[in-house]
Amino acid sequence: MASSPLSCSASDLYPLLGDGANATAAAEFICGRFEAISNKFVDTGYAVDSTYLLFSAYLVFAMQLGFAMLCAGSVRAKNTMNIMLTNVLDAAAGGLFYYTFGFALAFGSPSNGFIGQHFFGLSKFPSPSFDYSYFLYQWAFAIAVAGITSGSIAERTQFVAYLVYSSFLTGLVYPIVSHWFWSADGWASPARAENLLFGSGVIDFAGSGVVHLVGAVAGLWGAFIEGPRIGRFDHAGRAVTLRGHSGTLVVLGTFLLWFGWYGFNPGSFINISKSYESGSYYGQWSAIGRTAATTTLAGCTAALTTLFGKRLVAGHWNVTDVCNGLLGGFAAITGGCSVVDPWAAVLCGFVSAWVLIGCNKLAEKFHYDDPLEATQLHGGCGSWGIIFTALFAKEAYVNEVYPGQPGRPYGLFMGGGARLLAAHIVQILVIVAWVSVTMGTVFFVLHKLKLLRISAEEEMAGMDLTSHGGLAYVYTDHEDEVKKQLGVV
Repeated sequence: MASSPLSCSASDLYPLLGDGANATAAAEFICGRFEAISNKFVDTGYAVDSTYLLFSAYLVFAMQLGFAMLCAGSVRAKNTMNIMLTNVLDAAAGGLFYYTFGFALAFGSPSNGFIGQHFFGLSKFPSPSFDYSYFLYQWAFAIAVAGITSGSIAERTQFVAYLVYSSFLTGLVYPIVSHWFWSADGWASPARAENLLFGSGVIDFAGSGVVHLVGAVAGLWGAFIEGPRIGRFDHAGRAVTLRGHSGTLVVLGTFLLWFGWYGFNPGSFINISKSYESGSYYGQWSAIGRTAATTTLAGCTAALTTLFGKRLVAGHWNVTDVCNGLLGGFAAITGGCSVVDPWAAVLCGFVSAWVLIGCNKLAEKFHYDDPLEATQLHGGCGSWGIIFTALFAKEAYVNEVYPGQPGRPYGLFMGGGARLLAAHIVQILVIVAWVSVTMGTVFFVLHKLKLLRISAEEEMAGMDLTSHGGLAYVYTDHEDEVKKQLGVV
């Protein structure tokens, strides 16, 4: 946050003002005014930082609208209301569970390296370390994780399953991961003063692993356990494209997500008024601008690479593929956006596009069905982003963003050795293991209780008719006939 007020002592001014009562009074008056002005500057600094963080939180929250539009356009029209409602409930249920448990488990300091221990229900809050702006910002991140997962299991999942997994993910699973890598007490956090993982900790600035990989692994288990949608693969095992019903909504959602990413990545600096001690750079505002630039370049490069790559692979230009490629570039650069040069961001986006194309090929080969390619996009590209950061993090930028640890490792290809890469490989492994054990168990239990997947009849008719009272766009007499056949009142 902002710096402490400057001090002024009247005795220090006496030699400058001379002796006598008037000099004493003048010195005391000057110091009094100096302290008042200093306090005003400090108050202004806090106000600027708080406004910046709140505005960033609003941008990240706007990504929920982007997720909703992207999901709606990517599913068939008969499931539009269902997927829109799940996005609303991700935010609503996630808000209550993150308030009750999540924030405390993530940032409840002082705590041990595994889990937070304070601020349940925001008790004894705000604290000297956090205020409500920070809580709001972190809540927006938590519900973004749930939004990633909801796309993977779209079009065939019972409504109650959404409520269960979303609450569990935002209230327990994600917060503990964010504690490990973002809390000052976390066992792998770069902010921890001692016992850093490989002398480094993990540099996952805005969450290629903490957010994107967590949501992707959760979605992977949900989609794997309930199986592909009816008709996604034919009797010979060949993939059949089940196109979403609106490319317009896909593009709208993509641009909304792009806009929100400027709160996601640059906003992760938390404050904007900090100046660097080294004098080599203008201040935190310069690093924030650089982060916005690297984010933009990675996304743009990934979009164009996907455009021409898919043209070579599939023989046509596809707007949905390009939008997913763009988002894959953003997911990849998220971890290292603050510590890499713009040229490296271009390379990050280029590789992420091919990672996404390759992951989609693997998904088809293994008959894995994800309507939004969420697991491939956020998991594959997010994992690449974690490795990318360990390869290309620049020493000067690492010391800017994570000060106070002389000799901290940086990118392998930038001369920083392999310790950061080792730490990031550990990050991937522990996230996959933790989320698999927790969310895999949740989805398996829901499956055994027959609370996970809808019936074949409901899936064929569409969830809007069977669960939500009617279609999203038009009403016809056919709806009544289908309801009668299914026994839906």
